[in-house]
Formats: sequence, structure tokens, C-alpha cells
Amino acid sequence: MQAKQRILLVEDEEHLLEAIKLNLELEGYRVTTATDGKKALKIFKEERFNLIILDVMIPEIDGFQVAETIRLQNTEVPIMFLTAKNSSEDRITGLKKGADDYLVKPFNLEELILRVGNLIRRGMKGDELKELNSYTIGDKTIYFNSYELHLADGTVTSLTKKETMLLKLLIERRNEAVSREQILETVWNYDVYPSTRTIDNFILTFRKYFEPDQKHPIYFHSIRGVGYKFTDNTEGQAE
Repeated sequence: MQAKQRILLVEDEEHLLEAIKLNLELEGYRVTTATDGKKALKIFKEERFNLIILDVMIPEIDGFQVAETIRLQNTEVPIMFLTAKNSSEDRITGLKKGADDYLVKPFNLEELILRVGNLIRRGMKGDELKELNSYTIGDKTIYFNSYELHLADGTVTSLTKKETMLLKLLIERRNEAVSREQILETVWNYDVYPSTRTIDNFILTFRKYFEPDQKHPIYFHSIRGVGYKFTDNTEGQAE
């Protein structure tokens, strides 16, 4: 089952918040809400989203400032402003703060849904994983489609689906830290929330499979407070 695309909706008008949330959920999106800028930024730091829908006139911290703060941390996630402010100056300000779209109130919900779909598809194009059939680490080769690990001596070890998915994610993002949230979305689809210890156990298993010295890993690393990383600086191993 494909993971639902996640949207952070920031709006302080309760009836409008509920109407937008309901319509987005009917379209299959997973929606998290906030009614002020301070709460929105807190949620954004704790979770991963495919789109931010942001009212400009919200309490605590206004939408422009929220967008500016988000852009300092993340330049990729699409941001859509919802606002009653319709002057060209406001639109320019919104775009300068990093907005990808700007929808003026009152608006048609069908138009909102269409714009949301376009923004999420556009964002996903830059986040798609390349298709890997196999990958070699040392003298062992992972075959992703058959869930197998082949050793140089011909021995074949079966991998679980979760092991294969996590290996593929880490390898596709090799030499980069992968957050726990990204792993949850890609491997567990947010259906079950494994503990940090669960993911750590997978990393320990990978070390048993691939590391020459498990106590001094060169491939699979846990990064405290961030996530996990696969390191490999060799070339020509992916197929």
C-alpha cells in the first residue's frame, strides 16, 4: 500500500480549517492541522510533509514568517498560501518568502484540490527513487526484486521485505543521513510506528551481513538525533 501524502494545514478560522481538512482527507491525503504559526513550526520540525497550506493572517507568527522559517530548513517542500490579501505587493511578498502557489479567499474547494494535487506531484518528481535492481557491497550483492543476498561463494540468504526496503532506501540515499520520519513513510507507510530500537536492530542485522568489523562499521551508521546513513564511496556497484 502506498503511503498517503501528508499535508500540514495552517488556518485559524475553525470552520474553514475543518472544511478544507475534510475535503483533503476525502481525496486520500493525511492532514495535520495547526491554528497558529508557533504550533505550525513545532509540528513541521517533528514531522515530514509533502505540502504546507498556510494562511497568512494567523496568530503568534504570521504566515509569511512561518514560510520564511520553513525555507531556512527545507527548500523542497511546496508551500501554498491561503489569504484574503489580494494585492500584487502581497503576492510578491509571498513568492519572495518561498511560496509555490497563492490562493485568494474566498476560493473554490475544487480549485484548491486541483492545485494541491499539482503541487504534490511536482514535489514528488524531485523525490522519486531511481530504480535499482541490485547493489554490491564488498563481496555481497543484494537483489531487490527477489529479496536475496548473494555471497561470493554462491551462498544465497533470503531477505525480508522490510530489510530489502530499508536497504534500498539507505542505498538510494547513500552518503546522506536519512531521517527516521523518511524511513517510517517509505518502509512502514506510517501504518505501524516501530520504535527507534526496531530500526536499530535492522541496522545491527545489516552490519552482520556486510561489515568486516561490526564494532567499527564502515557502511551502516546510526546518527544520534537524526537518523541513519549508509556510506559507500566506491563506484559502479549499482545496477
